[in-house]
Amino acid sequence: MSQATLKTITTVAPLALIFLAAMNFAGAQTPTPPSPTAPTPATTTPTTAATSTPTAPTPNSGKPNEGDIVPAPGPRDRAYGISGPGAKHGPQWANYNKSATGSAVKDGLIPDLKPLIDDTQLRDTIVILGGDGNYYMTGSSGTDIWDFNDGIELWRSADLKKWDYVGEVWSFDKDGTWEKDWLWHRKPVRAIWAPEIHYIKRLKNYFLTISMPPGNRGILKSTTGKPEGPYINALANDGHFKGGIDATLFEDDDGKVYFSSGGASAVTLMKDDMSGLAEEPHHVDYEKPADGSWPRASVAMEGASLFKRNGIYYLGGAAFYKGRYSSVVAMSTNIYGPYKNWEEAVPCGGGTDYFQDKEGNWWDAYFGNDNQSPFREKPAIVKVEFDKDGVIHVAKKQPDFVLQESSRDGKSPWSESDSSATSPGGASSSPTPKP
Repeated sequence: MSQATLKTITTVAPLALIFLAAMNFAGAQTPTPPSPTAPTPATTTPTTAATSTPTAPTPNSGKPNEGDIVPAPGPRDRAYGISGPGAKHGPQWANYNKSATGSAVKDGLIPDLKPLIDDTQLRDTIVILGGDGNYYMTGSSGTDIWDFNDGIELWRSADLKKWDYVGEVWSFDKDGTWEKDWLWHRKPVRAIWAPEIHYIKRLKNYFLTISMPPGNRGILKSTTGKPEGPYINALANDGHFKGGIDATLFEDDDGKVYFSSGGASAVTLMKDDMSGLAEEPHHVDYEKPADGSWPRASVAMEGASLFKRNGIYYLGGAAFYKGRYSSVVAMSTNIYGPYKNWEEAVPCGGGTDYFQDKEGNWWDAYFGNDNQSPFREKPAIVKVEFDKDGVIHVAKKQPDFVLQESSRDGKSPWSESDSSATSPGGASSSPTPKP
């Protein structure tokens, strides 16, 4: 979640803690700014709320230090802090969508996707299949997320096509404990970044992972076993993991649950009751691309993601790659690595998640965070497939409900209704392979 040129904190931007040097890459197309703070790895002992006390500003500095607890600012309009019914949108969102060229569609890298819900601003889209047979979606909500938002919102669908608003399942004012503090990040800020919903089969319960600027992570659990909650802190002693962003969970076939975050630089086993980490973080080694196109120490830049298919673990997240804010992954038969076969799995896919539907098909959630995407900050999904070696590709045929009207019913080679082999530009060919 991040990018090339820093703007003001009010700019709608990707959720990232990225070094400035990494933001000046060739081909970047006015993406939105990250927080310029490097993530702090999780520790085995969560920080307790009792340690969350204001830090005195540096003498004579005239302003607080990054991360200091500060007084709450004046009243905010809640409508700017939500994405569901009644939400208000700032002008930046409209401007970002006007600047989206959709060149990745024209180049045949991705289909011309249609957002799942019209006029809904949602970053870092997460979709799961819940324990009740319904699909659930969440993400970073509100138009002013780099300043504040209200909490965590949830949508539900029986078929991935029609989505209903469940509501705000957790809010700062109603449910927050340690999260209630306003922190200094160039100004007072309080927001939930990149929340994820997870259904843990072994515990038959729903969990939410949360991140807050300028960097703190936590885990919440439903008190009812229902996705709508209410949710309370899952970590012992009302704790949280200090520093870092983009927390995620993964449940393995044996019921063990693992934690990762940020750019997926480490994987850590959780305690059976989810009250904390059961071990020190395992640093992940991976095989970098031979062409030097991704030289970082971590598989991704942010937006950590982890899933398993046919005995292969896929660890990844979001990365700016060739001007696209894409979903990247690497593969291993051991959850701790080493990982290999690093790839740009879904161009423009961003920091989201992969999930399997009721019929066994695989999907990548999507929201658009660069100008090669056909739109910006809107929830969508794209079907993916795996080759014989397990490498991920955007599926060559997509169901019409995920496509724009102009690409349905055989009007595009991506449409499942199409029996011809015409290309996105009308020429006789298959969709262009990824460069």
